[in-house]
Amino acid sequence: MRLVILDDYDLASEWAAKYICNRIIQFKPGQDRYFTLGLPTGLPRNHPESYHSYMWNNFFKHIDIDPNNAHILDGNAANLQAECDAFEKKIKEAGGIDLFVGGIGPDGHIAFNEPGSSLVSRTRLKTLAMDTILANAKYFDGDLSKVPTMALTVGVGTVMDAREVMILITGAHKAFALYKAIEEGVNHMWTVSAFQQHPRTIFVCDEDATLELRVKTVKYFKGLMHVHNKLVDPLFSMKDGN
Repeated sequence: MRLVILDDYDLASEWAAKYICNRIIQFKPGQDRYFTLGLPTGLPRNHPESYHSYMWNNFFKHIDIDPNNAHILDGNAANLQAECDAFEKKIKEAGGIDLFVGGIGPDGHIAFNEPGSSLVSRTRLKTLAMDTILANAKYFDGDLSKVPTMALTVGVGTVMDAREVMILITGAHKAFALYKAIEEGVNHMWTVSAFQQHPRTIFVCDEDATLELRVKTVKYFKGLMHVHNKLVDPLFSMKDGN
C-alpha cells in the first residue's frame, strides 16, 4: 500500500493525473491491446447530472476514445440485474481492469458501496445512504426529492479484482475516513478499508485529509515521497512509451 501526500487538492489531482498517464503509456496500448481503466459510475444517462453525463462531458469527449470502448452502466435498463451481470461479463471479456480510479465518501464508501456492504460484492443495484443523497443534492439544486435513492455500482469485490487501485481522498471532511482506511483493520462499515489487502493500492491525498492520522504515519509516508514522485517525474509521452 502506498500513501501519497500532496500539499493541496490541485497538486493531488495533478499527481494522480500524471500517474494515470504514465501507466497507460508504459502499458503501450495498441489496436489489439487495450488498457482498461475502471471508474465508479452508474446513474440514468439522460439526466444532465448523471454520472453518464458527467463522464462524457468531463472526460471521454476530451480524449481520443472510440465510444464503443466506453462502457457505462445504464440505470434505465429494463432489467437492472441483467445490466449488472452484463457489465461484469464485459470486464472479464476485456481481460480485467488494469487500473481502477475512485474516490470515497466521508463515511468511507467507495463507488456506491455504502457502510455495511459486502467486501466481496459484485456489480449490483444499491440503496443509497442518506449522507450520500445529501452530498449529491448540490447537483439537483438542493432538492432532495430529485436525488436518486438507488444506483447501479461496481462492488467491492469487482474493484478488488483490478490489477491496481488508486483512491483519491481530499479535504478535512474525509480525514476520519482516511484514518479508518489505513490505520485500523478491515471493516465492512468502512468499505475503503478493504483495499489494505489489495497488492497494489495507492491512496492519493492532500494535507487536510491527513488530519486524523498519527504523526508518525504521516512522517513515514512523507519520507517516501522522493520514491513516489519518481512514478510521475518524468511525465512520459507516447513517443517515450514507444
